[in-house]
Amino acid sequence: MSGDIEVIQARIEQESAFVERLLSEIAGVIVGQSHMVERLLIGMLAGGHVLMEGVPGLAKTLTVRTLAGALSTGFQRIQFTPDLLPADLIGTLIYDPRGGDFKTKKGPIFSNIILADEINRSPAKVQSALLEAMQERTVTIGDATYPLEEPFLVLATQNPIEQEGTYPLPEAQVDRFMLKLRVDYPNKREELSILRRMSGGSVPSAKPVATSDEILSARRAANLIYMDAQVERYIVELVFSSREPAGHGLADLTDLIAYGASPRASICLARAARAHAFLRRRGYVTPEDVRSVAPDVLRHRVLVTYEAEAEEISSDDLVGRILDTIEVP
Repeated sequence: MSGDIEVIQARIEQESAFVERLLSEIAGVIVGQSHMVERLLIGMLAGGHVLMEGVPGLAKTLTVRTLAGALSTGFQRIQFTPDLLPADLIGTLIYDPRGGDFKTKKGPIFSNIILADEINRSPAKVQSALLEAMQERTVTIGDATYPLEEPFLVLATQNPIEQEGTYPLPEAQVDRFMLKLRVDYPNKREELSILRRMSGGSVPSAKPVATSDEILSARRAANLIYMDAQVERYIVELVFSSREPAGHGLADLTDLIAYGASPRASICLARAARAHAFLRRRGYVTPEDVRSVAPDVLRHRVLVTYEAEAEEISSDDLVGRILDTIEVP
């Protein structure tokens, strides 16, 4: 087994060469927000979509633009508004009077990196139009189904503080996001750097330093990263403790958790942990990889009860309790 890990390790070292270039190029534009940048890369390497939640002005949109600018891939920004229609997203059939037939006009979803800006500003019918694209990597227009070109990644933003004119995302759609990030304020040193960099006239921008082929090759390499059976069982224990807290030494959480994490959470935890190990150039997954990504994978999948809300207990609090209680292998 050690020989296999050495082979995987050599492959990871080779395939991860572009990561330093990518991080350096992004750092030339974005100050701080290292957690957000790393999680976007994890989503990209694991083939999972990312939902970013934070107040306005925290560089969520700029970070996605910068990531897309540093990659030789297609990029589309879609501003979600209350009057947006599903056809504005996926495309539609247009009648051609000269030919007497309908022709397909593809929408902006047909790209590699999709920035769904303020996704909670559109009604459910528009949000649900993303479901097929996010899960199946296909789009149906009329009677025809079109595959989306890989890499395909939806990076969505939403504002948690302004409720007027917003529509909560359906649980089915939220579950399609591999990661949900809480984007926080920068510290004083970072904000001073932001002030100096962004208020001096021209705003820096990123240039392409990585290709689609490098990303897809890195994904294949990340899938090969070794995960021990004990780490796999640890992932399952974490997920099951959110469904059956009483059976895992967390009886006091029974009345606080309305719904636990689904099997998709186990899959996403494993894929995200492998991507986390890849970014650290390791050919194997450790329990710390799992613990590092677990809050971002589970916070939108562990739903709290009204009692928890009344006591101002968040899903982050519950996930923290689970991580503190379940024994680490």
